[in-house]
Amino acid sequence: MSRNQFLILSGIIVGCAAGLAGVVLKMLVHYIHYFITYKVHFNTQLIFYALFPFLGIVLTTLVVLLFFKGQSRKGIPAILYEIAQNSSLIPQVKMYSQVLQSAITVGLGGSAGLESPIAVTGAAIGSNYARNYRLGYKERTLLLAAGATAGIAAAFNAPIAGVMFAFEILLTGVVFSDFMPLILASVCGSLLSKIILQEEVLFHFESRQPFNYYNVPFYIVLGLLCALYARYFVVVSQRIEHFFAKLQWSALKKAVFGGLIVSFLCVLLPPFFGEGYSSVKLLAVGDSDNIIQNSFFRYLPAQSWMILVFTGCICLLKVFATAFTIHSGGNGGNFAPSLFAGGFLGYFFSMVCVTLGFEHVPLTNLVIVGMAGVMSGVMYAPLTAIFLIAESSSGYDLFIPLMIVATISFLIAKWFSPTPPDLQHLVDEGKIFTRAHDKNILSLLKIEDFVETAFQTINNTATLRSLIELVKQGSSRDIIAVVNSEGRLDGLISLDDIRPIMFNQALYDTTVVKQLMKPPAALIYLNDNVANVIRRFDDTHAWNLPVINDKKLVGFVSKSSILNQYRLLLQEYSEDTQN
Repeated sequence: MSRNQFLILSGIIVGCAAGLAGVVLKMLVHYIHYFITYKVHFNTQLIFYALFPFLGIVLTTLVVLLFFKGQSRKGIPAILYEIAQNSSLIPQVKMYSQVLQSAITVGLGGSAGLESPIAVTGAAIGSNYARNYRLGYKERTLLLAAGATAGIAAAFNAPIAGVMFAFEILLTGVVFSDFMPLILASVCGSLLSKIILQEEVLFHFESRQPFNYYNVPFYIVLGLLCALYARYFVVVSQRIEHFFAKLQWSALKKAVFGGLIVSFLCVLLPPFFGEGYSSVKLLAVGDSDNIIQNSFFRYLPAQSWMILVFTGCICLLKVFATAFTIHSGGNGGNFAPSLFAGGFLGYFFSMVCVTLGFEHVPLTNLVIVGMAGVMSGVMYAPLTAIFLIAESSSGYDLFIPLMIVATISFLIAKWFSPTPPDLQHLVDEGKIFTRAHDKNILSLLKIEDFVETAFQTINNTATLRSLIELVKQGSSRDIIAVVNSEGRLDGLISLDDIRPIMFNQALYDTTVVKQLMKPPAALIYLNDNVANVIRRFDDTHAWNLPVINDKKLVGFVSKSSILNQYRLLLQEYSEDTQN
């Protein structure tokens, strides 16, 4: 087969495998959730809500510790890291570990989403398929994205949204001319979802109202609310993540603590149990009473203010339930929680409008469009959000309100932070790709690969005579490092510095090296990223800089060697793109 034929066939195979993995996970979690939610009495449900989320997080942590040697990177940042730093090679264990862990966490009631684990699983399938056939980096990255695309398409039965997910999130900063494997993988994943999954398992909405341009003000206000809520969601989530990172507890103690918090929240507000899509579907048809009947709010008078309090509490506390689930030891993502929160925010806003006396409030549309708004602001993926909701609701006539809300939310989120907050530390460290293609290529370079260890050193107390003898020995560079008795760098001496006095023998025994040396223009450390190093070269106008590790000199790096390697990578990158 030709290269294109092989990639098309590979896209179909990877798409079917990743789509099937996503379907199996969705079915498993759905039926566990369905049994606990609908097949038992309310009093029994309270016991389940109090026990199962706790067990889910603790069991997930135990599985990770016992079988997977501790938790490695998880979620979408893990895929982006592997693309940029590991040549798109994802460990084989990720082909099944994410499915197992997220099934335990979310199936037993953890308040997180399955889409991120499904995307990681699909990406691992595509990456290892490509590795098995010894494909190059570009093809491997393409099939990695195809696997993740198929997983997302299967989770939502939304093939276009799956492709948009790949382009907006996974392939940022990566140039491709081959789109067919992505499209075919997405179609295969979506078809398997449509054929195997029943209607109640799918993320699908039938009811909606026709779009009326008189309602545009509602959608503009909702877009603003979604943007502010999305910012609230990501900030709180980040702070909880930092809280657990600084907590000097064992992984199991963190899981117990987080599990208790999540179980308490699920007892207080049962829609937090699991993904919560069934509750959003009830909101879309205006059936909030059914949701309230499964909570303690059933004992309060059924008035409009009570519904506002109930949905408002869910909006405010959802991020806590999700963040404690994920960061205390569970496995899941923010994909489903952002959709869930957006649906409840849209319903809350519509009920506020009704309470204030507005007429013809498009309640169902506000619920559906709200999901796209919050997801756009949280995930920084407006196109994915728009097409996901349009495909899931067959609401292509809602494109205008979807575009209004998703765009407003995204633009305001970008105004707060140009980079998604959960990726900011990786961007700062140069460990994932961005839309700055030159920096992406520089991020592929490692400082340790450029360190030249063949250099001359002299003690700072040595005389000029010793320095001249060292010069006579010859060296590949015209810089000599001056070190102290502990081996630490004190300064540098170049041949240009000593040329005016090197033949004046009267100074040989009276002049000390310390008098001749100059401080280095800048220092480079082994853990520096190359982009910062190039900036240091530009600022100092130097062509050679010393490299320090543990306060000791380990060698020199030349600007020309970095630029030469950059040129070779750029040439290889361009050739792969053209092919």
